[in-house]
Order: sequence, then C-alpha cells, then structure tokens
Amino acid sequence: MNNTYRFAQRGDEGIILDFIRRLAEYEKMSDEVVATEELLTEWIFDKNKAEVIFALDESGKEVGFALFFHNFSTFLGRAGIYLEDLFVLPECRGKGYGKGLLRQLAKIAVERKCGRLDWWCLDWNQPSIDFYKSLGAVPMDEWTTFRITGDTLTKMAEE
Repeated sequence: MNNTYRFAQRGDEGIILDFIRRLAEYEKMSDEVVATEELLTEWIFDKNKAEVIFALDESGKEVGFALFFHNFSTFLGRAGIYLEDLFVLPECRGKGYGKGLLRQLAKIAVERKCGRLDWWCLDWNQPSIDFYKSLGAVPMDEWTTFRITGDTLTKMAEE
C-alpha cells in the first residue's frame, strides 16, 4: 500500500483535536483533555512548539496523526524528535498507517540530523508495545518518568 502523508496547516485544528480526543478515549484519559482549537492554533501554528503529520487514505481523508516536537540530548549534542502522540483510527489499523507515520518521523529526524526518536507508551498497551518492538524500538525500562503539573507546578514557580 502506498500511503500518503501531509503536515498539518492552519485550519486543521479541529482534525487534530478530534484525534487527540479519540486517543484520550482509547487511553481512558478523556477527562484530562483541556485542549481547544484556539490553544492548538497558538502552540502549534503561532509559537511553532509542535508539528503534526497526518496519514491519509486513498481518498485523502486523515486516518491517523503524529504530533511531535524537538527535544535535545546533551549526550549526543544534538536535537532529537519526541513523539507525543500517535493514533490511527481503529478501522484503519493494520493497513500500514502507524508504521508509515513512524517512518515519516524517522525520515524527518534523519533530514534534520537529529540523534534519535523517542516516545512513551502506557505499560498496559501491549498491542502498541508489541508493534513498536516489531519495528526495532527498545523500551527504556531503566528510567522513571516524573511530572509536575497544575497546582504543584504553580506552587513551585511561586516559591
């Protein structure tokens, strides 16, 4: 299958938000989505803090997305790409769209001379873990993820 891909552009905020909500539903985290089309416009298109690519079906309809941004590896001395979200519509899985999105990200990383491509996956999401491992991805199980958000973040900033 010869899948096609395109970068998101202004006006795609509704499509991006729909994918975010579908992913959150799949991850049983719908109550955590506070993103709006306006916030996506500001942070993706005005501030250029993230990028989105879409996988398109034969008719040109968006059937999957990947939202990513650059991080930096001090050890490598260069940027990397961090994949925040990858999602393919359930009815379109198994058709190469997910693998294609990851290949597109790998191409972007190589073109931009990035040192690596990183992402997280929920521990319970065995189908995705198996998929990623089949592509040669290596789990980083010796690392613990930490996060500060909400009131804790505000309080820390005020101290």
